[in-house]
Amino acid sequence: MTTGKRTEAEQLEEKTPVEGIAAPGLAAVPQVATPVRELTFRAIASGMVIGSALSLCNIYSGLKIGWGFNMSITAALLAFGFFGLTRKATGAPQFGILENNINQTAASSAASISSAGLVAPIPALTMLTGETLSYPLLAIWCFSVCLVGITVAVGLRKQMIEVDKLPFPSGIASAQTLNEMYAKGKEAMTRVKTLVGSGILAAVLKVVESLVAIPKLAMPGAVSLASGAKASLYNLTFALEPSLLMIGVGGIIGFRAGASLLLGAVVGWGWLATVVIDNGWAKSGAADAMWSGPLLQWLLWPGVAMMVTASLTSFAFSWRSIWNGIRGAGKVKDAGAEKKDTGEVSRTWFLGGLAVALVASVLLQVVLFDIAVFVAALGVLLTFGLAVVAGRVSGETSITPVGAMGKVTQLMFGVIAPGQPAANLMSANVTGGAASQCADLLHDMKCGHILGATARLQAAAQLLGALGGAVVGSAAYLVLIPDPKNQLLTEEWPAPAAAAWKAVAEVFMKGIEAMPQGVVPAMAIAGAAGIVLAILEKVLPKGIRTWVPSPASLGLAFVIPAYYSIAMFLGGAISLVLGRVAPSWTARFLVIIASGLIAGESLAGVGVALQKMLFP
Repeated sequence: MTTGKRTEAEQLEEKTPVEGIAAPGLAAVPQVATPVRELTFRAIASGMVIGSALSLCNIYSGLKIGWGFNMSITAALLAFGFFGLTRKATGAPQFGILENNINQTAASSAASISSAGLVAPIPALTMLTGETLSYPLLAIWCFSVCLVGITVAVGLRKQMIEVDKLPFPSGIASAQTLNEMYAKGKEAMTRVKTLVGSGILAAVLKVVESLVAIPKLAMPGAVSLASGAKASLYNLTFALEPSLLMIGVGGIIGFRAGASLLLGAVVGWGWLATVVIDNGWAKSGAADAMWSGPLLQWLLWPGVAMMVTASLTSFAFSWRSIWNGIRGAGKVKDAGAEKKDTGEVSRTWFLGGLAVALVASVLLQVVLFDIAVFVAALGVLLTFGLAVVAGRVSGETSITPVGAMGKVTQLMFGVIAPGQPAANLMSANVTGGAASQCADLLHDMKCGHILGATARLQAAAQLLGALGGAVVGSAAYLVLIPDPKNQLLTEEWPAPAAAAWKAVAEVFMKGIEAMPQGVVPAMAIAGAAGIVLAILEKVLPKGIRTWVPSPASLGLAFVIPAYYSIAMFLGGAISLVLGRVAPSWTARFLVIIASGLIAGESLAGVGVALQKMLFP
């Protein structure tokens, strides 16, 4: 029995235009030659190039604040603008909507290479053991993690998208954006110019900052210590940072998360840091310097505890999605599903790819990290179960539980292979990284399904995109962080995701007694607060829920210097004001401008690091 109410995805699929035909409510999409072009060289090339460049942004921001961003819409706009501007000069046919879908699929796959371990388990392993991978081996490892995730996504696509009809909100947003771009070309070009302009602005500021060393603007004020001395707010990292990237991040995450970051900075760096110094658990520094180094080594523990307990508690509230995913994992068809050929990857190719991904991943774990075969194989097999969970949760909520997936698998391997940091980190890297990437890629497949794309061609685009991202992203990581042990968990590179993975592995490797003095009670309190706040987020009415601080943001504020939290709060506050004053303009351009700021500063930051390496 069906109801009279259709989902947003079903309504959008009815409105999706075939190229050259007007759809209800949309202007006609310009005619292109038949047959419709889809997997073309220029679509793949643009996706690999744009995605590989955007992978630098996610690696850069991941090492700064532990977050990455979906780059599908950014990639679609950039390709649309580039081929639109060069069309007259080259005489090439229009870059069609299905070509752009292949472009954004490949670009999204490449840009998400950071989830393959480059900002968390890989640097955590180096910090714990000193073990590093050479560039070729690092690229191969990252691609192998992606290969597992892509293979599982291909296997889950039909069930989750066509049978269960999960919404995958980010996929719907990408499809809507593509439809709008091809229905309103002038508006799309305005967005492209806005994106590029904001990117150039952020890049120029970053380059100027590197050349003339623009100082942070110290905030006035001081806090009294028990010794009678005073700690200035600047000592406690309260300052204004000349970073448009962080303001852009704040614009995307919104006011609630930004305000939670500011609150966390006040509690962590403004109050708890002074308690740490008063008790002698960390030493203060020079009077005219920031004391982020010694304080961060202590504060990261309660911060990580809050993030871990909050993410696991929120994950537990998704039990219905988890159960539905497990219950539906064995389904292969649905009586109501369409009978027509949808261009799926054939069973032979899927099973062959599955076997290659499994064997390659197990072999690499054994050879590169000396992990026992049964532990390595278990890590890959766990991926399939956790991918169902991650895909289901992400499909229903648009939130991929990356942090929770990583911690669940680390805890599992901490029990299975105690005292072995490589097994704890790298087997969990495969499981958590591949599962989270699988969930992200299902959003791109949802976009393709709405637009009428061919599933097997999207799978090919995802593979090629991941290859480009692994090659470029691994090189960028090694350029940015040649010495993780000394560069990370510092003022410049807080690396909160790596700190979280390292902390969990360290507990299983060395025991609680190896933690800094006084940190265990703080972790217990912070962990309990994370649980309570995560529960309140789920059970309170929506109107009241917005006033509950985000526990993930609160915990993150402990692990990054206060000036990053202040900058992100400013971005969130700006987005709130603009949303009230100019809601239509904000809906059209805020995320575009914020994405440009993030991409521009990230790319310039990588360029500055490369220049310093080549011309010290």
